[in-house]
Amino acid sequence: MDYKPFFSKRIFELRKQRGLSQKELGAAIGLSHKSISTIESGLTSTSIEKLILLAQFFNVSTDYLLGLKDTP
Repeated sequence: MDYKPFFSKRIFELRKQRGLSQKELGAAIGLSHKSISTIESGLTSTSIEKLILLAQFFNVSTDYLLGLKDTP
């Protein structure tokens, strides 16, 4: 299963719901705004450690971010 489309879309949607810029989200979890941009565009993914930080930051499960579940 290709999880990148789910992952990129969900990161984008969650960031927008919080009213955050890519720079703000990146600063919150230790990534550059360029890294957030490439994640949201689907060009790259991230490490397991950053995946967990994103899930904790947005208060959702990693399964939700990866598209394995439809509920946060």
